[in-house]
Amino acid sequence: MLPVKLNFRRFFFRGLTILLPSVLTVWILIAAYGFVQEKIANPISAGVREMVLNFSDWPVAVEEKVVTYERTVEADPVLYAQWQTSGGSREWLRLGARREMLVQWWIRYPFPLDLIGLVVAVVLIYVAGAVLGSYIGTRMYKRGEDILMRIPLIRQVYPSVKQVTDFVVGGDEKEKIRFNQVVAVEYPRRGLWSVGLVTGDTMQMINEQSKEQCLTVFIPSSPTPFTGYVITVPKNDTVVLPISIDEALRFTISGGVILPASQRPPSSQSPVMQTAPTTNKP
Repeated sequence: MLPVKLNFRRFFFRGLTILLPSVLTVWILIAAYGFVQEKIANPISAGVREMVLNFSDWPVAVEEKVVTYERTVEADPVLYAQWQTSGGSREWLRLGARREMLVQWWIRYPFPLDLIGLVVAVVLIYVAGAVLGSYIGTRMYKRGEDILMRIPLIRQVYPSVKQVTDFVVGGDEKEKIRFNQVVAVEYPRRGLWSVGLVTGDTMQMINEQSKEQCLTVFIPSSPTPFTGYVITVPKNDTVVLPISIDEALRFTISGGVILPASQRPPSSQSPVMQTAPTTNKP
């Protein structure tokens, strides 16, 4: 009975390991799409509908549609009160009939029409990036950031959020974090090795005090590499690792489980994880 339990546990966790990344990836994408659709695209789509109604003659509300909508208004106390407020205008009824026709048409063909909101959102983000990328836009953006940093609650949250977004998406080319290579350093003390990312040279005064060339190294934390420690070490005390930045980040995020292909030990099982031979006590 014991081998059955062991096999069940082993295959269950193996299946969980295989399926969980795919399931989480799909869930994150669906959640992100739902957030964008609900919070950004839908309000934009509603604005597009109002623009169509106010700045065009489409859809055309024939007299039959206006009469049908008038009956709906007379049966609804709220709509009837709004109609009376407008002075019983026929044009108000015609606009309401057009709005009703457009909403019904939108409900009948939801997917292609909802894409309008997404397309408009992408265009607006592009325009915002182009405007803020200019000299005047950059100054306005910096001024807005200065105002945000004076608000008590926001100034504690905004810098951390900005660091994460700049790390993931990448901000301005002049301010974007650039990693040159992956190195191993003895940190936080001699005999303990940490994988770090070289961001560049260090301050001139540090080089002068150490009397040798030093490097600035970012030590990412596990499992979230967005945070970590910045240290300055002599270049001679670093060991350059022949792995990519992505491989180093995967190694950190996984807690050291995912080793780079070029750095895996010859045996399939690490010596630390090998089971010690059992000995029979006398």
